[in-house]
Amino acid sequence: MAEPGSGLPSGLAVPTFLPWLTGLGAGMVFLSFLQKLLYPYFWSDLWYLLKMVRCGLWTTGKHGQKGELVTVLDKFLIQAKKRPQKPFIIYEGDIYTYEDVDRRSNKVAHVLLNHSPLKRGDTVALLMSNEPDFVHVWFGLAKLGCVVAFLNSNVRSVSLLHCIRSCEPRVLVVGADQIRSVAQLCLTLCEPMNRSTPGLPVYHQLPEFTQTHVHRVGFLETIEDVLPRLPEGISIWAMKDSVPQGIISLKEKLSTASDCHVPRSHHAISNTKTPYLYIFTSGTTGLPKAAMICHLAAMKSSTGLWAFGCTPDDIIYITLPLYHSAASLVGIGGCIELGATCVLRKKFSASQFWNDCRKYNVTVFQYIGELCHYLCKQPKREGEKDHRVRLAIGNGARSDVWREFLDRFGNIKMCEFYGATEGNINFMNHTGKIGSVGRATFFHKLFFTFHLIKYDFQKDEPIRDEQGWCSDVKKGEPGLLISQVNEKNPFFGYAGNKKQTEKKLLCDVFKKGDVYFNTGDLMVQDQEDFLYFWDRIGDTFRWKGENVATTEVGAIIGMLDFIQEANVYGVVVPGYEGKAGMASITLKPNMSLDLEKVYEQVVTFLPAYARPQFLRMQEKMEATGTFKLQKFQLVEEGFSPLKISDPLYFMDNLKKSYIPLTKEIYDQIILGKIKL
Repeated sequence: MAEPGSGLPSGLAVPTFLPWLTGLGAGMVFLSFLQKLLYPYFWSDLWYLLKMVRCGLWTTGKHGQKGELVTVLDKFLIQAKKRPQKPFIIYEGDIYTYEDVDRRSNKVAHVLLNHSPLKRGDTVALLMSNEPDFVHVWFGLAKLGCVVAFLNSNVRSVSLLHCIRSCEPRVLVVGADQIRSVAQLCLTLCEPMNRSTPGLPVYHQLPEFTQTHVHRVGFLETIEDVLPRLPEGISIWAMKDSVPQGIISLKEKLSTASDCHVPRSHHAISNTKTPYLYIFTSGTTGLPKAAMICHLAAMKSSTGLWAFGCTPDDIIYITLPLYHSAASLVGIGGCIELGATCVLRKKFSASQFWNDCRKYNVTVFQYIGELCHYLCKQPKREGEKDHRVRLAIGNGARSDVWREFLDRFGNIKMCEFYGATEGNINFMNHTGKIGSVGRATFFHKLFFTFHLIKYDFQKDEPIRDEQGWCSDVKKGEPGLLISQVNEKNPFFGYAGNKKQTEKKLLCDVFKKGDVYFNTGDLMVQDQEDFLYFWDRIGDTFRWKGENVATTEVGAIIGMLDFIQEANVYGVVVPGYEGKAGMASITLKPNMSLDLEKVYEQVVTFLPAYARPQFLRMQEKMEATGTFKLQKFQLVEEGFSPLKISDPLYFMDNLKKSYIPLTKEIYDQIILGKIKL
């Protein structure tokens, strides 16, 4: 019998509903506990997957109102129309809105359209430091449908010439502070671009690279005398009012140019896999190579900031060089994708870093491992956690530096990622695991097929079994990271360098006909599937945030008339990111070592990061069975005078020479009293 006013029979609904609800709650608690115990990163991995799917839809399925394919430039034009007065670039206190950059780049496009032979599809080389005009010229050329080759502003002479030749530009645009670099290379541009002799190093393919010419190029003060000897069809434009005869002043013509809209027909594309940029990379061997960046790759890179949680309200601090993909594609491209603001600095300054962050209310900055290391090395000050920075996005942060950085500068989320400029694979550390570049999850493998394979460090090549197949390493062991090349993840290679393109590919790896991209990087995967960078292989090492090509450095040293052979490699120096350069040399018969000339040679023709810090003089070089100079043992022995009986030398910039590396100097380097 029901209680009066209850409306329900007594003892019917309530007693049966409560046990069911209690059981459901207990089950959910148990499942949650089980998930955290067995798969603690499930939800973060799933969220990462959803973001990757969304990025894929943005970059491959996005079309304009009339059905056109959308590019990074189109995204910029959309933002310029949507938020014209919003600051896009802040540089040395000056503000450039989205509309300002749009109009200035229109001027660049109209000047080159009306006063140069450029046409759609032509390549233009851009040699410029970090400044707003870098972006203006880049976008102006993009509006004409030109492919822009970003030249490393630190590269000099022979290497710079090689970069220009490899991308075959119709026009070279240089910044005001880069004209001297052009002066140093002009003399070497006199010969036809197609000269080559199979089997010879690139430096010996060019007859003009005699020692006399080398020093003449290095000490050129002006370029008026050599401009008439440039190959026909290459013109030089400079972002400077007063220029030598033969160079065209782009800055002067911009003052009277139209800033009206450039018709989209000049840059509309029908295929997202057509070239957009050339960005130079050392790769795994030799001189810099022009990696082809297609429109699709640029669009994918531009979603990186969003994927890590950046918003249109963020202010991104960019101190990395714009000629690198991290600053240009991820940084500038990412700001465009978001409609955010970037603070651009000409060059990184550890002493001014946090002052800039506070001055401009920076919320996100880009880094390489060395950048965080330099910040941690600065003297401690009061109020170091007094800033608005919440995210740091980059790669190469060592675990110890990572921890020290967070302890010292506050609750900043470090967003580490991995990816090669020309590569077809990337990882993103979406969990914040210290030291890791990302996770090799089931979800990630839906997008990329990759392996960590066994590698022979003595022979410097992947290990293959009796049948010729490669095999995966076990978890916890270092292995060579390779990524399958397919329609979904293509590899476009290098401009004008078919041989080096082919060298980056591994064929018949696990079965007949398969093809993989060789990243040249060794990785370790732990039991939780986190990936950690272990080392680089081949003929490059990393120093000061740059890849150093050992064959390039060796060839420069080998041009000295008393050097028989130069074997260049990287050595670990405690307290420093990457590896410092070291060159083992042998002398020609009856010749003596001139340490001042070696110093002069490397300073004249190599950027600061590529100059060997140490020399080792040997009586003879050890070679492999394929006549390749042996580096493995040299790397293991390092630069300690306590372990090495050969004469050792250290680069002394005050004395402008290499000096004997004594035990006292060695100890001061190890203790950090002598800075490299």
